[in-house]
Amino acid sequence: MMKKIRGVIIAGVISLALLPQGASANKKDEAVGIVKQFAGSLKGELQAAMKSGGPTKAIQVCSEKAPSIAADLSRKSGGLVRRVSLKVRNPSDIPDAWEREVLEEFDRQAKAGADLTKLAKGEMVTEGGQKYFRLMKAIPTAKLCLTCHGTEINAAVKKELDDKYPHDVARGYTEGMVRGAFTVKLPVN
Repeated sequence: MMKKIRGVIIAGVISLALLPQGASANKKDEAVGIVKQFAGSLKGELQAAMKSGGPTKAIQVCSEKAPSIAADLSRKSGGLVRRVSLKVRNPSDIPDAWEREVLEEFDRQAKAGADLTKLAKGEMVTEGGQKYFRLMKAIPTAKLCLTCHGTEINAAVKKELDDKYPHDVARGYTEGMVRGAFTVKLPVN
């Protein structure tokens, strides 16, 4: 069972004024830093893969490097760091109830014209008697994402996706949709 303590979804940076101060403010800063690190590392890996081997090489980054980056950040932070989506490619990216609710809200805000590059939610929750600071940052679908996540995927990329992800439903996106989100769950002592 999850109990919301305090949270807000905003199109912009998560404001410390809207969250409790003290330890949770520190957790907010830590979570934001983790998301920046994850996004930056993944983007760099994807760009290098696209330059060196094209989309099929980028698929390897998403299937191998992204989980490795998330696991490393989880280990270093003592929390849980990952990517989630409502349309998953990798079964480990299925959102929990809290994440699903946030992703659905992100989709509603996207349809209302929100700036997806700034869409985030931070919230203190209690789960199983433990307090956590949770943060999600939307991943917008950019033009380059459509190579593997769009409606028209070339045959070689489609084959690679089908081979790696037999249950893939992370296709059919258009530019400007919410592709998913980076998510961080940090215990608060």
